[in-house]
Amino acid sequence: MIQLQKALIEDLLPDQPDPAAIATALQHAVELEHATIPTYLYSLYSLVPGSNDAIAEIIDSVVVEEMLHMTLACNVLNAIGRSPVIDEPGFIPTFPGPLPGGVEGQLTVHLRPFSMAQLDTFLEIEEPEDPHHYQALAAAEPVVTIGSFYQAISAAIGRVGESLFVAGPRYQIGPDLMNEAVVVTDVASAQQAITVIVDQGEGTAKGPEETFGTDYAHYYRFQEIQKGRRLVPNPNGKSPDDRYTFSGALVPLDTAGVYPIPDDPARGTYSGQQAFLNDTFNYTYTSLLKALHQLVNGQNTPEQFNRAIGLMMSLKGQARAMTAGLPNPKPGPVNYVGPSFEYQPVEPGPPSAS
Repeated sequence: MIQLQKALIEDLLPDQPDPAAIATALQHAVELEHATIPTYLYSLYSLVPGSNDAIAEIIDSVVVEEMLHMTLACNVLNAIGRSPVIDEPGFIPTFPGPLPGGVEGQLTVHLRPFSMAQLDTFLEIEEPEDPHHYQALAAAEPVVTIGSFYQAISAAIGRVGESLFVAGPRYQIGPDLMNEAVVVTDVASAQQAITVIVDQGEGTAKGPEETFGTDYAHYYRFQEIQKGRRLVPNPNGKSPDDRYTFSGALVPLDTAGVYPIPDDPARGTYSGQQAFLNDTFNYTYTSLLKALHQLVNGQNTPEQFNRAIGLMMSLKGQARAMTAGLPNPKPGPVNYVGPSFEYQPVEPGPPSAS
């Protein structure tokens, strides 16, 4: 379970919070939701197509919902008359490093190919404050989790009330563009959007189910990989902790089906063709951030949404081509290239000779 710095919610606690503090917290939320995506994608791209398909499906499903959560945080931010900031170098976290938005520094997040050790990081990111099947560690004083961070935002919005919101809907991404998106115009819809984020990330208080959607919360999905079995209802269970068991279909890990891409690559890691491919990926990634920035700042049209989807598909194709390995022009092993997820606003030129 990751913990956030207590200072992150202090300005949300007064009886009448400053709207600027709520806006700052929501921008942190946008950054935090995005920050998990590169590390999840890096591991996803390392899985050999046709191998470890169950694991790939689980990771991909979590990534899709992280993008929904990022969008919902943008919807709430827009509804209070502020503008989400996505298109800037500092929006992208540095790997290795902590997650942004006031996360305590006890967790260092890496770009690494999939492994059970990397899965431990995913579980730590997604672990609820009081997960089922696992006892929460006692703390000397209350800690600030991602769930409690969102609850503080929701409560602060409720205390300020309807005066926080501008006439709307303003720049909203609705379910016509993205499944399960919530159009935010007032306190109730803002709190509903936050509930979607928390329930999909942490599950409900009663169990691993999402209130919205049909899948389990992220932590329990990642546990399916850890346990090697799907989580299924237990008809004989009587307590919250035995209503489900990891006794469903197998979720096997084939370690031979993972490309040996490097840990924590950076622009300086590569040269020649590898550098060109990595720079091209980063240019597409940066173009995607620019497209998303425009999407949530007024260009909320089907055309702009489809442009963003097209860039996502291009990103996936480029990553797959990189991680599958490049022939070595000299005698030696195949060169495996992993994308570094860095800000690259200028399209790269032809590759230099290596």
